[in-house]
Amino acid sequence: MNGTAGTPGIVVVGSGPTGLLLAGDLATARIPVTVLEKRPHDISNLSRAFVLHARTLEQLDVRGLADGLEAVGQPLDRLRLFGRLTIDLTDLPSRFRHLLVLPQYEVEKALERRAIEAGADFRYRTEVTGLDQDADGVTLQARGPGGRAETFRAAYVVGADGMRSAVREAIGLPFPGRSVIRSVVLADVRLAEQPPTLLTVNAVGDAFAFLAPFGDGYHRVIGWHRGRNVPDHEPLDLAEVKEITRLALGRDFGMHDARWMSRFHSDERQAPAYRVGRVFLAGDAAHVHTPAGGQGMNTGLQDAANLSWKLAAVAGGHADPRLLDGYQDERHPVGKAVLRSSGGIVRLAMARRPWTLAARAALTAFLDTVGPARRKVVGEITGIGYRYPAPRGAHRLTGARVPDVALAGGGRLHEALRGSRFVLITPEPFEPGPGRADRLAVTRWAGDRRTSVLVRPDGYAAWAADAAAPAEVAAAVTRHVGSPG
Repeated sequence: MNGTAGTPGIVVVGSGPTGLLLAGDLATARIPVTVLEKRPHDISNLSRAFVLHARTLEQLDVRGLADGLEAVGQPLDRLRLFGRLTIDLTDLPSRFRHLLVLPQYEVEKALERRAIEAGADFRYRTEVTGLDQDADGVTLQARGPGGRAETFRAAYVVGADGMRSAVREAIGLPFPGRSVIRSVVLADVRLAEQPPTLLTVNAVGDAFAFLAPFGDGYHRVIGWHRGRNVPDHEPLDLAEVKEITRLALGRDFGMHDARWMSRFHSDERQAPAYRVGRVFLAGDAAHVHTPAGGQGMNTGLQDAANLSWKLAAVAGGHADPRLLDGYQDERHPVGKAVLRSSGGIVRLAMARRPWTLAARAALTAFLDTVGPARRKVVGEITGIGYRYPAPRGAHRLTGARVPDVALAGGGRLHEALRGSRFVLITPEPFEPGPGRADRLAVTRWAGDRRTSVLVRPDGYAAWAADAAAPAEVAAAVTRHVGSPG
């Protein structure tokens, strides 16, 4: 995708989960996409993120990937935090009434395979060194294999290149925030004794620890000790991980055979804008959070699901470029909310003064007994509870996540959405029109519901109406999907 060959497509910088989902979606929509990755072509064997929440699993189900990941992951449907707060996921209004524990590299493998099969072009060992944009596109400067200078031309660029994003730096965006806790330890270990619960988390005195199974014989350990504040590069051994775990959980469960250990500091940061002209940020390039709640990778994947269909519609000539403004409007508030919720969890875990411990006890007791408050917290952590802004006077469903509803003929919504299409669910017949069939699927409810809903490719309602006239349905489809032809 250089400046002299054909119509510029889209360049995605970074081949982590966020960049891979974006690239796969764009390629599936037949938009030329090039992925630039400074690392060699090698799916990392480091676990890093390890949880997929319900809303992310729904997005992966839309792409036909969820069932395969479910087969290799470990589902958890109940969490117990701080000794008394029980979070039950079995009541989630989703096909996925659990969270799924599995290494990040399993997610990357599935997403990379999909992107390659759809035709995405990957350029490894290629590091972005600068960019310039004009009214028609973006020119990226890069250093390729062997240090040779390379230039790429694109209609749009997405920086999904992590916390130290070269794209964010090139467009001059700050990354305000701060380090919350330092010297957090991570390890993937085998255990001689199984914990009494699938997921174990507790904080005692100056120590915090978390244990979760991967389902392959290994457990992820996250630990922190207030008195052990050392740089990230300080060597880490299993003895330190075991000691922190014993202090927080009362025992180390016979940890042995660590396949990976790492030390890191946890930041809370968010870019003030996710877009500058033709350049977008997604995932950790746009926001980073504490690992509490396991929301980092999930938020990035949902950024990608929100942005990809908009870029595909605009780059494909089916939508006004103003559609892209909705990415900032919809995803920046979610990133801010995740900062707030994950930060709140980690501050509860760090509590040590008598009044902060008392506040933690009171809050957990409140959430454990007050259903609406608990459901709100669960909705935010799992992503199920978020909805996007809707125009004044719009139907109550507009902007809401549409569940994986049953459709006439035995199908379901997530299957109908595959292929990055809109789905119109309407009780009356509707013809998509010439040239629009690959962008719009038309179906009916499995029951006798009379509401018409136009579902966006990311599974949120673009428009809805009760007992809508045919002309009203046609106008909504034209407004959101584009004209026929």
